[in-house]
Amino acid sequence: MQTPNFSTIILAAATCCLAANRQQASSAGAPTTNNSSFQITVEGSKQWVDTNIDVRAGEKVRFSATGEVAYAQQGKSQERKFGPDGMARGFSDVIHQYAASDAGHGALVARVGAADVGQPFLVGASKEFVAPVSGRLFLGINQSQKDASNAQGNFQVTIAILDPGPAEGAINAGGPAETSIPSLTAAVLEQIPRRVTDPQDKPGDMVNVLIVGSEADLVQVFTAAGWVKVDRSVSGSVVSGLLDTLQKKDYLTMPMSVLYLFKRPQDYGFAHAEAVRVAMSRNHLRAWKSPYLVEGRPLWCIAATHDIGFDRDQRNNGVTHKIDPAIDGEREYVNTTLSGTGLVVERTHVTPANPLKEAKTATGGTFNSDGRILVLVLKSGKSN
Repeated sequence: MQTPNFSTIILAAATCCLAANRQQASSAGAPTTNNSSFQITVEGSKQWVDTNIDVRAGEKVRFSATGEVAYAQQGKSQERKFGPDGMARGFSDVIHQYAASDAGHGALVARVGAADVGQPFLVGASKEFVAPVSGRLFLGINQSQKDASNAQGNFQVTIAILDPGPAEGAINAGGPAETSIPSLTAAVLEQIPRRVTDPQDKPGDMVNVLIVGSEADLVQVFTAAGWVKVDRSVSGSVVSGLLDTLQKKDYLTMPMSVLYLFKRPQDYGFAHAEAVRVAMSRNHLRAWKSPYLVEGRPLWCIAATHDIGFDRDQRNNGVTHKIDPAIDGEREYVNTTLSGTGLVVERTHVTPANPLKEAKTATGGTFNSDGRILVLVLKSGKSN
């Protein structure tokens, strides 16, 4: 009798756990005659509901939803009622934070993974969806906590498994396992500046993430992870803010200051923020295309920090953003949000020969790090 290898045992265990979770989801709701369809109720008073379903990477599911939710209106006898597609956004919705910025107010939404990394997406009355990574499936309503406290009714959601996807997806939760990337040599790593500079050439933020992929790959992975491209100028931000307000969208693209690497401004700025607090609190980063290639693909240098409020700019006594001094947290936020898209095929952490562990920003604030740099290799697109 042949002894099963370790990977076979792990895969079998993961498959058993997946089946157990699905049986739990079925018994909690009203299952159909087979185990490929589940009934979940999403109460209007809930922000998120755990379906007890773990999906595999590559698994294709179909959502079908019915039902009605109503919001009581203070001082008014008539309620606002809506179905799974939600309501069209109004001007008042601009100042509220909803899970999915591109979905209607009160719409049925879903995510795969934990709240801080899973990117919410619109489900509405019906949707077919392919899971980008393995993880727990959650259903929710695109609403504020105040909405939930005044909500009545529910949505009844049928989740049908159309294609179980590859078996190995069951143990691929959270993106690929960490591994070494031999093509990123010590010689290349030595050429990457440790810090960016301001227009006066004063050293600032740490380069704490490296990404391998084409420009199109870079934009795709950040977009899929819910990051938005940031305006380059204040005048551009005014126009964008006006357009987003007119379209009842959250305005997340407030401009970043210009910083330099390789003697030029950032090629991209991306932000991941709370819409209401975007002026003072947001996860953000700047990206530069380096002159180096890894396996024939561009290497991008990222300086990622988390704005947590305002501070005094020690260069001119003006007001500037204050960053969280523990900047490794933002490095790992980039790791989890991007790895959750299914577009990261390799990842690792490297420690350069001269690691940066403590320094000051260009505006005078301090930061600290363990000195490691995150490296992500993206799924290859058509062009570099």
